[in-house]
Amino acid sequence: MLSAEDLTVIRDALQRDLTPVEAACFENLWSEHCSYRSTRHLLKMMPTEGPAVLLGPGDDAAIVSFSETCALAIGMESHNHPSYVDPYDGAATGVGGIVRDVISMGAKPIALMDPLYFGPLTEEKNRYLFTHVISGISGYGNCIGVPVVRGEVVFDEGYSGNPLVNVVCVGTVDPKNYLTARVKVPGNHLVLVGARTGRDGLGGASFASRDIAEDAEAVDRPSVQIGDPFTEKLIIDAMLAMAATGTVLSCRDLGAAGLAGASSEMCSTFGGIIHADKVHLRETGMTALEIMLAESQERMLLEVAPEDVAQIGSLAERFDLCWSDIGEVTSDPRYVVDFHGEVVCDLPIDLLIDGAPRCSTLSQQEYDAVKAFTRPATDLHTLALQVLSHPEVASREWIASQYDHDVQLRTVSLAHDAAVLRLEDAALGLSCGCNPRHIRLRPFEGTAGAVIENAANLACMGIAPLCIVNCLNFASPLDPKVYWQLSESIRGLSMMAEAMQIPVVGGNVSLYNQSDEQNTQILPTPSLGMVGKGPVRRWQKPGMGWRLALVGATHPDFGGSILDTLTGCNGQAPGVPDCAVIAAVRDVIAENPDLVATDLSQGGLLAALAGLAPDATVTLAGDLQTQLFSETYGRFLIAYRDEAMLAPLEYTVIGTIGGEGLTITADGASLHLSRDELAFADQALTRTMRQSA
Repeated sequence: MLSAEDLTVIRDALQRDLTPVEAACFENLWSEHCSYRSTRHLLKMMPTEGPAVLLGPGDDAAIVSFSETCALAIGMESHNHPSYVDPYDGAATGVGGIVRDVISMGAKPIALMDPLYFGPLTEEKNRYLFTHVISGISGYGNCIGVPVVRGEVVFDEGYSGNPLVNVVCVGTVDPKNYLTARVKVPGNHLVLVGARTGRDGLGGASFASRDIAEDAEAVDRPSVQIGDPFTEKLIIDAMLAMAATGTVLSCRDLGAAGLAGASSEMCSTFGGIIHADKVHLRETGMTALEIMLAESQERMLLEVAPEDVAQIGSLAERFDLCWSDIGEVTSDPRYVVDFHGEVVCDLPIDLLIDGAPRCSTLSQQEYDAVKAFTRPATDLHTLALQVLSHPEVASREWIASQYDHDVQLRTVSLAHDAAVLRLEDAALGLSCGCNPRHIRLRPFEGTAGAVIENAANLACMGIAPLCIVNCLNFASPLDPKVYWQLSESIRGLSMMAEAMQIPVVGGNVSLYNQSDEQNTQILPTPSLGMVGKGPVRRWQKPGMGWRLALVGATHPDFGGSILDTLTGCNGQAPGVPDCAVIAAVRDVIAENPDLVATDLSQGGLLAALAGLAPDATVTLAGDLQTQLFSETYGRFLIAYRDEAMLAPLEYTVIGTIGGEGLTITADGASLHLSRDELAFADQALTRTMRQSA
């Protein structure tokens, strides 16, 4: 995949031709997936520093202070193309990879989140992909004992042929004793710990840097890694034991570009030599190229002083893990690989790691996709049930029931907007996702809205954000419209993160998400993960007689809504609300444990009412369709017993909990949904998947 231009740059620098191993190293490390050549200049817009940030972007994971005695290691990655070719293994190894990113910091993984994006479930292929991705995530996460506590699922035709599997992992580590991924001292040894190297995953980084071809399921299958969660669990325990000795000076997991990627990036502060013939293998006859570029899973590379190698090896053996002393840190700034006495790679390390030409002059083409609103002709009752039955609104019990949420015994609450885990004497809150349809219509505003939405989810539990990680999933940056989407999304994320003082501490860029087979192109999907800190509280269901209040103004924002998806009604997409309302609601909720809140997002007020108060009488002002189905950001539905608790907020009292079913009126129009209708709609996703099993 090296272009003629890249080859010219490399040959001019080296003044010679490349060996096969060198060519493979450049092909993978200069790929979009590894080098961020189209986006690095854009990513500089993001605010990355803050009082809690101990280590920002650039390492395997970020380190953020939670307390004086506890820090969070957090990262987010994608495994999109592999999850189309082999959905079970692609998703499972996506989990394994991001968990090892956290382990490599010396941290214990404690939670996972999985924002997922698929084509419509009306198509059998999409149901197959959905089923096996969920199985891959649950199978791996459950086996390694790390709970999946939060997720998102979106269904749209644009993801047919190219689903997105994004995973966030959060771990805990001593804020004074975390590891980093750059070598410290020339003369130290490089020790490989974990699974034996095979031929799986060859060319994975380059595979992730192009669109999915029509024959991808057959031709690209060798690029998909095979995971072993039982070995991963051993690695988790072994790495914690090794880090505790104080003898591990740096560490990196073997992910994209395998040993070549991990060792060259790790050694980039000085230089390094790898003895490829010393790597422990599971297959015979492997070449140096295969050994260096294979992406076999469950492997870690450690920097250790010569006198400590035996201790690390002994610990590896205690946990029944293979290990090899495979190289050294050198003071010569070169990356060298030898194989049975022959030098098969000898490159200036800076050229390999940072020499990829940047694509900072790609064309951008602005577009206007917003169309005028057309009022749906379908009656209100039918529309309401269709919205509540949409798989992005209905219960996700079918997904959640496959995950072990309670392993490690930290989980306090998973209901509604945010997950809450107990960490020391406080709550760790987690939220994830974005709304790709809003972002397609207005990339800047929609991505800013994703920051608002995730912060609002945390606010419903009284939790203040600590940081953001992201996975920027887009189609080909060579398409000027896509590159404009990407640029505007990063600008919107950066602006809102700055305004809300939430640092963006890490993430991933995944481009070329489009399918030749299906002739599809994904929606712009800058998926976010957000974590925060607040008081420990469990979500509670409000009782009979509680009153309902609406916080925030409603606008006719139908573009990209669930109503628009179902009816093609179009309309304006949500703009950027005043983020001050998020902090105001958060503070009120934190101070008043008896309040119960949910924010308004997909499905609008109707979905919020059905989830929070399915038995209620509600009176609204204005057009009932607008009030129920609009998806304006920055709005909350709050249930209360004592109205005095709401005093700091601007709100409108809209109803009372009680009765049978949901009765809503506004300006002469009315809607009644019975308990049976609400329950049937809520089970739509579960029913679809069980019927197709």
